[in-house]
Amino acid sequence: MKKTDEPLTNGDLAITSQTNMAFASTLVTTGSALGIVTATAIDTEIGHIQQSVSEVKEQPTPLMRNLNKLGFGLSVAILIAAAILFIIGWLTQVYSLPILLIVIVTMVVGSMPEGLPASTSVVLAMGTQQMTKKNVIVKTLPAVETLGAVDIVNTDKTGTLTKNEMTVTVATTADRVYEISGVGYDAEGNLDLDGQLQYNGKTVDWHSDDNMRWLINIAGQTTDAQLHHEDGVWEITGEPTDGALTTLFKKLTGEYPDSEPIDSLPFDSAIRYSARLVDFEGQRVLMLKGSPATIINMAVENGMPIDEQYWEDQMAKMTAQGLRVVALAYQPVATDIEDIDPISIGQDMIIAGMVGMIDPPREEVAQSIIQLRQAGIKVKMITGDHPDTAKAIAATLGLDERINAITGPEIDEMSPEQLQDHIDEYNVFARTTPKNKLQIVNAQRANGHVVSMTGDGVNDAPALKQADIGVAMGIKGTEVAKESANMVLANDKFTDIVAAVREGRHVFDNINKTIRFLLPTSFAEGLVVAFSILLGQEMPLYPTQLLWINMVSALTIQFAFIFEPPESGIMMRGPRSVKSGILSKMDIVEIVYVSVLISGLGIWAFDWVTGLGVPTVVASTMTLNIIIFGKIFYLFNIRNSYPVISKYFFPK
Repeated sequence: MKKTDEPLTNGDLAITSQTNMAFASTLVTTGSALGIVTATAIDTEIGHIQQSVSEVKEQPTPLMRNLNKLGFGLSVAILIAAAILFIIGWLTQVYSLPILLIVIVTMVVGSMPEGLPASTSVVLAMGTQQMTKKNVIVKTLPAVETLGAVDIVNTDKTGTLTKNEMTVTVATTADRVYEISGVGYDAEGNLDLDGQLQYNGKTVDWHSDDNMRWLINIAGQTTDAQLHHEDGVWEITGEPTDGALTTLFKKLTGEYPDSEPIDSLPFDSAIRYSARLVDFEGQRVLMLKGSPATIINMAVENGMPIDEQYWEDQMAKMTAQGLRVVALAYQPVATDIEDIDPISIGQDMIIAGMVGMIDPPREEVAQSIIQLRQAGIKVKMITGDHPDTAKAIAATLGLDERINAITGPEIDEMSPEQLQDHIDEYNVFARTTPKNKLQIVNAQRANGHVVSMTGDGVNDAPALKQADIGVAMGIKGTEVAKESANMVLANDKFTDIVAAVREGRHVFDNINKTIRFLLPTSFAEGLVVAFSILLGQEMPLYPTQLLWINMVSALTIQFAFIFEPPESGIMMRGPRSVKSGILSKMDIVEIVYVSVLISGLGIWAFDWVTGLGVPTVVASTMTLNIIIFGKIFYLFNIRNSYPVISKYFFPK
């Protein structure tokens, strides 16, 4: 960003608009200056960010909150049930006190799903391994599932949703408006070929348009950016605007810009243009590049015959599309002129045209956003860019049916309560500061959303840490951002978030199936004891058999869910409600009737076999096998969401 020493009258400007301030930890790319220190240490902007990061406390993930709540509830319920059964058994004298104590302890141990922590950890670890294969590095195991529960994905624009490769897409001359194909520095392979220009829907030869020929050559003569091919990727050295002009020249001429200026006038925010004095086609020419308003005003002030309204209308059209507009002009001078005289600029000036450039959206991102929207997840853009530019990119990507934007200064004027009330109305946040990003995340979480934050810079760190799941970029991300995040995208691709959401939902499904398997099979063992006490009959199973079922068979069978593939349509359903817990009402009903079914069948078999005169030991063994086979039967059935007894018992 260009800096100036001019005072700013508005004291409520966003950081990005404070052009007379240089901030600690930022880099000076060119020039020199003498400044006055206005803040040090924690009072600087970077100090505020550091303080925000240190003040943010990491919260347990939704999964861990749900598991803790489930574990506490189960423990209390089992202990209460055990106390009631002990009192009933002691009053009815169904067993002697020593045996009753052993039976109750066995029931408590058998009813507790001891394998739940182990199986949950293994499922999460397997999910982490799958994420790694998809270039997503997970720092904590619970974070694997969290992304599958999010309903809002906040993301930066530049470099994440867009290529961070400023590209000229429109060129306007005095009588034509050209559309230029190819976006990005590689221009889809067209860098080594003649570019395609569209005028009124037809491909045209730009060489026949004198104004366009001047425009292209001015672009090449006034740029300092250089293109180079590195590791199979086209990159630039220089400013993004110059990079767009260099790419434009290379696309349309097949050559790299080669300028040997006689004199140069660098860009200055005070004059808002740059100039170069060059020899071109046998004449000495002053070429200019800068703000359209400035170039137009200079031509008008010097009495040049231009259609001022036409240029202003064209500039307005491009600005409305979110394009950054640059005007290109030239001015023939005498052959003996060696130095640029700012006073004479504008005399005999001819406006060759204007170019509109934009940081192009990544082609694959639009499809990823569609998939996230189908999955019930809202994608929201947080950027420091101008709101019109941000809205244009958001509309191009299909961020939502209706794009509503709010700026950082507008957020600063709201109270936390007002922001919380209105935060869901917006899907584009422009001109934001690190403080604004943190405010946005806090407001969304206060409304009950499970929030993901994607970022790469130091200014993203507080929001990354505050979000339910922070996602940092692995290539361009700073170490501070990676440290604050729960997850890192190794190749910086937004599309990997879709794969991570899918895997997160897959992990939760397998954890849910594991819990739905463990609870009824564990409760069945406890119900065998409870029914025996209530019925006043002999125990069908010995304590050692109950412990064997609980500690051996359950632990081994449940690990089958680790390798369970994702169900079809996993990305077509909405995010799960973290408030409702891990188990739904139907899951609880299923757990109850499966527990009663398995335990009741075991007791009935024991009574029926002993009634036939079979020894008790044999009857206990039969009961043991019935319970184990009941578990296996239930294991196959629980692989899908259909009822226990249905035609989908053995899925294809």
